[in-house]
Amino acid sequence: MAISSSPDWSLASTDSYLSKTRKFGLFSSCKTLHFVSFPSSNLPLIHINSSDCSSSILEDASTNVRITKLGLKFHDSQQFSLQDVGNLNRFLCGLLHDIQSEELAYDYYEKAKQKPGFIPEKPMLKLLIRYLVQSKKWDLIMSLSKDFKHYHVLPDSYTCSRLINTSIRARKFKVLETMLEVFKSDKEVAVIAFNSAMAGYNKLHMFRSTIDVYETMKLNGIFQDSESYCQIMEAYQQIGDMDKVSSLFDEFESRKLNLTPVAPRIYSILCESLGKSGRAYEALEYFRDMIKKGIFVSSSVYSSLIRSFASIRDLTVVEELFKEAEARRMVRDPEVFLKLVLMYIEEGLLEKTLDIVTVMKDANIKVSDCIFCTIVNGFSKRRGFQSAIVVYEELIWQGCKPGQVTYASIINAYCRIGLNSKAEMVFSEMHQKGYDKCVVAYSSMIAMYGKAGRRRDAMKLVAKMKQKGCKPNVWIYNSLMDMHGRVKNLRQVEKLWKEMKRRKLAPDKVSYTTIISAYNKAREYEMCVKFYQEFRLNGGLIDKAMAGIMVGVFSKTSRIEELVKLVQDIKAEGSQIDRRLYHSAINALRDAGLEKQAKWLQKNFDAMKIT
Repeated sequence: MAISSSPDWSLASTDSYLSKTRKFGLFSSCKTLHFVSFPSSNLPLIHINSSDCSSSILEDASTNVRITKLGLKFHDSQQFSLQDVGNLNRFLCGLLHDIQSEELAYDYYEKAKQKPGFIPEKPMLKLLIRYLVQSKKWDLIMSLSKDFKHYHVLPDSYTCSRLINTSIRARKFKVLETMLEVFKSDKEVAVIAFNSAMAGYNKLHMFRSTIDVYETMKLNGIFQDSESYCQIMEAYQQIGDMDKVSSLFDEFESRKLNLTPVAPRIYSILCESLGKSGRAYEALEYFRDMIKKGIFVSSSVYSSLIRSFASIRDLTVVEELFKEAEARRMVRDPEVFLKLVLMYIEEGLLEKTLDIVTVMKDANIKVSDCIFCTIVNGFSKRRGFQSAIVVYEELIWQGCKPGQVTYASIINAYCRIGLNSKAEMVFSEMHQKGYDKCVVAYSSMIAMYGKAGRRRDAMKLVAKMKQKGCKPNVWIYNSLMDMHGRVKNLRQVEKLWKEMKRRKLAPDKVSYTTIISAYNKAREYEMCVKFYQEFRLNGGLIDKAMAGIMVGVFSKTSRIEELVKLVQDIKAEGSQIDRRLYHSAINALRDAGLEKQAKWLQKNFDAMKIT
């Protein structure tokens, strides 16, 4: 209602009011209010309303507060005097409940503090904190914390907890530290506030800060409840101090605290920590203890235990836990299935990896590209490329969907056994599904084209690859140089080498072996020596392929000193030498009339492994 600015006026009643921008709860008992009169010169126009409302932020739903809603329109906070207001807390609550007047609330709060006998009440502080947090006025919140100390009054526990959480989310750590210092004075509030701080830091992965908060609790004699132990155990788990997690759990049990609200979480943290620290059997004992006590066992506990025993290859326990978890529908973590697949591959039980796929499909769990690829590569490593292809095609028939990594693996398998048309078909399918930037797949296809003498197809594929924005790696350059080197196209070899260097790709051992082999085929022996010296200066170690080429080069060019140095280096580096290379070096030394060196070579290399 509108009230005229006559010299003498009073308020008899108010109407219900519902803010359009926020909904706040107000009690029906506040419908009729009586106020003293105010001078008209100080108050040109007042709208007073009341409604039922509840604050939406920093609000405890269980708290019912008797508050009057005031819709006040002032040009200036100096225009209105608090001298004659009887209940200042109720007046401030009214301001804070109205979005149009809440900006003035803090100014009036500051004025109210100057009035003798004024003590802020918890309901008003709750609303004031809500406003300051929403307005992001953190400096005023810091100032408000001093009032908590001065008046020996704190907001309720829920509001304190929300204030701590909001400060952490906003990264206002100085505000947080100040608030914790103030909240230490109230034992009940302190426990909740410090627990909230630890939980907030854990969410931000600031685990060292969680530990600091916990140590502050202990130093100040603040009670640590079961939630406190949960948060600190999680922090130590995340930083890898598993022994500390175990000792904290022992301390927790010795204090006989209420386990019920945190039992599943605290046991989960303990079991996972013990498993990661190599104490899987201890974790299993605690797991059995959980079941005896009737504590709910989450899927994460089963997952951590299965992963732990899979890592130590205890198949009996793994399969027992897996069957139990499967029966209770507790295995949903893809990492668990991957661990089982890896375990079976390492143990050589490849058929069981297919059983894992069957379990996943029965449980309606997608077989990931990582698991699919691991199975294919496992068969490839253990039983060869042909077996890998058979398994791949079987899994495709079962409805498994390959991803980029699986496609790259199977393309390599097809290329290795010469099924070029199959490789091309899968490569095309891979591109149709959008996997058109896989360097490994391009590398396999280019190498395949090179071995088949299809140099033009290889170069077209390189051009297509570059067009897609996919940069060739050193493997691709090695394949291209090899195919051109075989036909003695040194111009193209040199061009590829310079391009590789221009792209700042460091040549590897295969790169040097390939380019030296190309020059050797073309009888460019000086260039062979040049690249060999560069290879050795860059720290390259001699393998059988490099040794075979360079023994021939040094022998043909009568570089006997280099040949002797080469065989000495081979012996020093422990490289294998084949019989053909051995006889070639012996003959070269004898042809040069260096019988002494030939005998030295024969004597020293008789003790070496000659293949």
